[in-house]
Amino acid sequence: MTGKLQKLSALTFAGRRAAPLPSTRRHRALAAGLAVATAVTTTLTIWLSVQLFERHEAEQRRQDVLAAARQSALNFTSLDYRHYDRDSGNVLKGATGDFKEQFAAQTEELTALVARNKSVSEGRVLDAGIVRSDERSARVLVVADSKVTNTAVPDGEARTYRLQLDLVLKDGRWLTSDVEFVG
Repeated sequence: MTGKLQKLSALTFAGRRAAPLPSTRRHRALAAGLAVATAVTTTLTIWLSVQLFERHEAEQRRQDVLAAARQSALNFTSLDYRHYDRDSGNVLKGATGDFKEQFAAQTEELTALVARNKSVSEGRVLDAGIVRSDERSARVLVVADSKVTNTAVPDGEARTYRLQLDLVLKDGRWLTSDVEFVG
């Protein structure tokens, strides 16, 4: 052995550690850099996944609100004296709160009126848009057309409705809590 190598060997055996070789330092620095890069990549991936999930949830909620509002408006504008119990039941299935109570309270009177006039209203939703919404409530504007026939207008009459529907999420379903006719 040469003198330098013997001294290094003697120092190592004497309980002292030899200074790391330059390539070992590079390997440690590279390993540390890779660990940091992995941590940053993992954090970024988790953050992006959460953002994507939240965006998907918001879009799904938006679609659910619009579907419920469209169906409620369709039920509200499609009534037939020959099936009024079924049709008014459809309105009530999608309703809650004061709106449900008011509609239910008027059902007997409306049934007689619709039967007496032999009223048929065939609704069609033209468009719907969310005015505001959050996780538990929404306000939606709906434009609907309806062809109404009755004893006074046997050939039918076209009507256009602009409805403001307030909806609430109850037991996993969006239900109509209020309906207003708007200009």
